[in-house]
Amino acid sequence: MLKRVGLTIVIAVLIIGGLGFVKYQQIEAATKQMSFEPPPTAVTTILAEKENWPSTFKAIGSVAAVQGVIVSADLPGIVDKITFDSGRQVREGEVLVHLDTRQENAQLVAAEAQRDLARLNYERMKGLVEQGAIPRADYDRAAADKSATEAKVGEIKATIERKTIRAPFTGVLGIRQVNLGQYLTGGNPVVPLQSLNPIYVNFSVPQQAALQVKVGQVLSVTASDMAGTVFEGKVTAIDSVVDEATRNVRVQATLSNQRGKLRPGMFVETELHFGGAQPVITLPASAISYAPYGDSVFVVTDLKDPHGKTYRGVKQQFVKVDRSRGDQVSVVSGLNAGDEVVTSGTFKLRNGAAVQVNNKVQPSNNPAPKPEDS
Repeated sequence: MLKRVGLTIVIAVLIIGGLGFVKYQQIEAATKQMSFEPPPTAVTTILAEKENWPSTFKAIGSVAAVQGVIVSADLPGIVDKITFDSGRQVREGEVLVHLDTRQENAQLVAAEAQRDLARLNYERMKGLVEQGAIPRADYDRAAADKSATEAKVGEIKATIERKTIRAPFTGVLGIRQVNLGQYLTGGNPVVPLQSLNPIYVNFSVPQQAALQVKVGQVLSVTASDMAGTVFEGKVTAIDSVVDEATRNVRVQATLSNQRGKLRPGMFVETELHFGGAQPVITLPASAISYAPYGDSVFVVTDLKDPHGKTYRGVKQQFVKVDRSRGDQVSVVSGLNAGDEVVTSGTFKLRNGAAVQVNNKVQPSNNPAPKPEDS
């Protein structure tokens, strides 16, 4: 009985030992696989070069009319005549709409008759008071009646004039919003009117750049739907306060718009010219890794592994990015001329990763790219 128990124990120990040995071999194999180093990552690179870029600032702006209103009715009345067409150019003071003034015209005839009678009575009283035939009070009453009737005539004429709606300034009309026979109350819209030449462009600049903006500074304006057309203008006003929400300062420029291509509300791109040039290092936009904690690039250099062996790897460097021009981005700090910078494949890299440079195909690096014909 004891021999059987001992034999069972020996067999169990052998089985457990065998399983442990097999497990040990599996762990060793897994460890070797985990320590396997991946092959170098294929990347493209470029040598950082220093260039002089014109000192400019780009911003998004919107077009606004120097003068723009919705012409409206001053007094209530019925539309009697419309003398304009939608979208037409009009001059200052040009009549747009006549409201019905038949009642006012009848009142004017009666008021003018009262005025004429008051004038005759005044002249008669004037002669009599000079002769001492009537009291001075009667003469003063006649003079007051004359003035009152003249004022009444003037009031009715003003009412008739206010029912004649005119263009307050020279500009281009919008779409008509009234019809013949329509009853208008005071303030009802008649037609939009915009002055298009000259025209304003409003945009904002960060407070860091606001000190460089001066009244009279030259700027150029382009619109995406008018490729190749550049409008020149000058800064005419700078806001006196900084927006607390955005820390930006509003700037207004005035442009010539003789052909009327720019319309109020249009989206445009503005470029301020500060004069002079700024030395920067230019890189393709694909070389920059953007992140909330800072922008960075990967620089190819000679590194050493834990065993002291030298290999070609990358080192991540934080940079300060300024402006862009076409496919290029300017770097103002964090990089030196001559550094070999990775331009594609950055999303696969980490600090210290091994790389293999293959520059047969390079990413776009054109300061003035043009879209290819489709």
